[in-house]
Amino acid sequence: MTTVKAPKKLIEVALPLDAINEASAREKSIRHGHPSTLHLWWARRPLAAARAVIFAQMVNDPGYQQGGGFRYGVNKEKAQLERERLFKIIEELVQWENTNNEAVLSRARAEIWKSWRETCELNKNHPCAAELFNPDKLPAFHDPFAGGGAIPLEAQRLGLESYASDLNPVAVTINKAMIEIPPRFAGRAPVGPVPPSPDGRGVGGEGLFAQDWAGAKGLAEDVRRYGAWMRSEAEKRIGHLYPQVEVTRELAQGRQDLQPLVGQKLTVIAWLWARTVKSPNPAFSHVEVPLASTFVLSSKAGKEAYVQPMISPLPLGEGLGVRAGSEGYYRFTVQVAGTPGFDKADYARAKSGTKLARGANFECLLSNTPIEPNHIYTEANAGRMGARLMAIVAEGARGRVYLPPLPEHEAIARQAQPEWKPEVAMPDNPRWFSPPLYGLKNYGDLFTPRQLVALTTFSDLVIDAIERCRRDAAAAGLPDDGVPLDAGGTGATAYAQAVGVYLAIAISRFSDRNNSICTWDSGPTGTKASTGGSARTASLRNLFARQAIPMAWDFGEANPFSDSGGGFSSAFEWIEPAVRSLRGGCAGYGDGADAQTQTLSRDKVVSTDPPYYDNIGYADLSDFFYVWLRRSLKPIFPGLYATLAVPKAEELVATPYRHGSKEAAEAFFLDGMRRALKNLAEQAHPAFPVTIYYAFKQSETTDAAGTSSTGWETFLQAVLDAGFALTGTWPMRTELGNRMIGAGTNALASSIVLVCRQRATDAPTASRREFLRELNATLPEAIADMIGADPSPQPLSPRERGYGRVAPVDLSQAIIGPGMAIFSQYAAVLEADGTPMTVKTALALINRFLAEDDFDHDTQFCLHWFEQQGWASGKYGEADVLARAKGTAVDALVAAGVAESAKGSVRLLKWPEYPADWSPESDTRTPIWEALHQLIRALNQAGETEAGRLLARMPARAEPIRALAYRLYTLCERKGWAEDARAYNELVTAWSGIEQAANEAGVVGAQMQLEL
Repeated sequence: MTTVKAPKKLIEVALPLDAINEASAREKSIRHGHPSTLHLWWARRPLAAARAVIFAQMVNDPGYQQGGGFRYGVNKEKAQLERERLFKIIEELVQWENTNNEAVLSRARAEIWKSWRETCELNKNHPCAAELFNPDKLPAFHDPFAGGGAIPLEAQRLGLESYASDLNPVAVTINKAMIEIPPRFAGRAPVGPVPPSPDGRGVGGEGLFAQDWAGAKGLAEDVRRYGAWMRSEAEKRIGHLYPQVEVTRELAQGRQDLQPLVGQKLTVIAWLWARTVKSPNPAFSHVEVPLASTFVLSSKAGKEAYVQPMISPLPLGEGLGVRAGSEGYYRFTVQVAGTPGFDKADYARAKSGTKLARGANFECLLSNTPIEPNHIYTEANAGRMGARLMAIVAEGARGRVYLPPLPEHEAIARQAQPEWKPEVAMPDNPRWFSPPLYGLKNYGDLFTPRQLVALTTFSDLVIDAIERCRRDAAAAGLPDDGVPLDAGGTGATAYAQAVGVYLAIAISRFSDRNNSICTWDSGPTGTKASTGGSARTASLRNLFARQAIPMAWDFGEANPFSDSGGGFSSAFEWIEPAVRSLRGGCAGYGDGADAQTQTLSRDKVVSTDPPYYDNIGYADLSDFFYVWLRRSLKPIFPGLYATLAVPKAEELVATPYRHGSKEAAEAFFLDGMRRALKNLAEQAHPAFPVTIYYAFKQSETTDAAGTSSTGWETFLQAVLDAGFALTGTWPMRTELGNRMIGAGTNALASSIVLVCRQRATDAPTASRREFLRELNATLPEAIADMIGADPSPQPLSPRERGYGRVAPVDLSQAIIGPGMAIFSQYAAVLEADGTPMTVKTALALINRFLAEDDFDHDTQFCLHWFEQQGWASGKYGEADVLARAKGTAVDALVAAGVAESAKGSVRLLKWPEYPADWSPESDTRTPIWEALHQLIRALNQAGETEAGRLLARMPARAEPIRALAYRLYTLCERKGWAEDARAYNELVTAWSGIEQAANEAGVVGAQMQLEL
């Protein structure tokens, strides 16, 4: 087989990581117009990162000659200058403002074409040159784990025909909406009639776009217009279920804020409900009492409002055997700041509602009897959990108006009778799904009857809107050929179905804020709120605040016909700008396929983001949306929506509940991932590396032999087993900040981009000595490229030379790339006894080029983290990246007692924070860092004698402790950290005394042993 001449790509040598990471972090704040707002998907790649990776994956590195042996160019300075030019293109390319800047994109595309034609010229005599190296046609792109579609969208933006495949139909639908539909109908004017509203808007949008229908603007406008028609038609059908509130004199009594509104009818934003169960107290066992996690309606300074339960005396007739209903024992009223009924103490108590503790722990409103979880489980699963209206939130002239519950409104809500509800069962997996514990077994159970009526009404209207659009498109001149969208149609039928896809997506998005798990956000709290530092308005939260479906005890039921966040119009206010931002251009295709068996990657450029091991249950979670999308889209995509629920058996997620055990789930994941990666290695275009995002949360486990391994090392091994050789590892801050992980937790903020090429089938083996020789010859030069400096004849360490393009916290991870490139080019690197070297050992040897010591992995992390952060807190994502590079994990460092991790940050513990009762004999994980700082604690708190006694209990650590103390003293002096330097200096100065005390303690200890 003729070898392909494949020049090294820029991503295999150097990247402007700071610029990419800064742009990715900034992108987190982008809302309207960002493609991610089209539909929720978990853990998308930021567009900036995806765009930069694909560009650098396709552009040749200028430091490599393109001919013969592909060695480094002779003129190093010229190569570095050329890299700087490419870096500037990337720095422009990743800016959000340049997302659709044709001038910037054209420069990037020109570089891609230039590199491609150079590669084609090198391979013009290859036997498959006609198929693989056509200088007039770029290779196509494929992402086999396409998910939310950011990566294939950016490949399309850079001028590549783009293919996106995924096992999940919801993901496939999103990808079709992002990369397949817009190019097919790009540049077309809208066909729908302008909504008859006074401002020409109807639902969402910004009105007409001055007749500029470039890209997907015309398509976006039709989505807006037919969405407006759907809203209007739905209101005719079910508007009576969502009445306005008339402010009467009786309602305004004692409420100065309502006095000016008497006689007005206000549009309701949301009805706020509390779930109820029968009281466990025998005296009130017939009364349904509320399970309310809070009674606060607004916590904005000066506009506080809360629900106040009014408990009535024992209803008349109870003694005669008559048992009154719940309404006879208590009712809800509303108190707002500035009115006579408002009480600060009552407001403070209202914050916890009837909740006693975390989880299903409440108290009876009438008797203060605790309502324990078992009681709630029993009542709920027996079908006896109800709901009671607590308050009504309406839209006033100057903001939110909070009203007490009205009996007629509660009665209207209970009149709703849905004709259909989703019967797909939620999984028995409390880690991600709490509602089944409380009797809400199916996805349909997550909606109130009125919400089901609204969602089914809107879903049914999609079919009507498609038919109207088809007629309008035909009248506008599109051929009515009857060829559907799924068959590649471009006529009136296909166009109408394309509009229908976005309308169905709008309903799916709408369902995220129209279910009984949506809770009421009372607005800003804490010091910032009390000082007026935040202007956030109280509003309805969406269900997916994180990647789980939790239980909600009190919830808000939105009015679909209001203009608030829970209204149907709001869905279009997000979707229309997202569609309008899609430019079309090169063709794109979204397909349903299993990554383990797909053939779409054949001879394509591949970049992909595999599932997150066990962090996110994509298939289970997406069933929530699937049931609604299927109702509208099955006629359009019959194959995609053939099953009642999302396919799950082949999904590469390690879910123990599905596979029987944690070990079986891990084996399933790794085996399937190896097959998927092997499939990529065998199919991807040979001229380009494959890029794979690794974003699993790092952890450590102990096997039967007592050795520790990390998820990072395990995944690297899976990549090598699949037939790949690694040529780069780049840490990137890539997670969008849509709070998919709960507040106050360590969000998965970083990814490692693995750059891979297919390993030669006849790859030789090498000895440990040969491997080390190659590391010594290669890594200094690779470090110089990463930090943007020329290597001297006798290379300085990165610290001595200073850092350039790769930040210090990232260099430990980035250097793994060229090191593993050497390791993974061999079939095996053999130890002295003939056994294959492990990935863990290889990483440790590579790390020595930065660590320059033999300290344990935890201590190496602490050294590098301390150099960058001192004792201050740093971002969890950066700590996670560094920990992986050092062969450890943040959780392991916390367990070792040297670090603290909370609320998305990590810090090293100072010596006074170490426990005085520490025992080195019983501590199963004692880094040298811990032993040193325990010794400093003993010296400062109890003197040399006590420090000596402690050292005597760990004599083997004496020399490493002293070496680390010297190193830290030097570091602190260089940094100007005088106070910190003093602690290490005092230990070094007192060392001889400590050793003497240790020897004496050792002699005494030995004598005592003999006497015993």
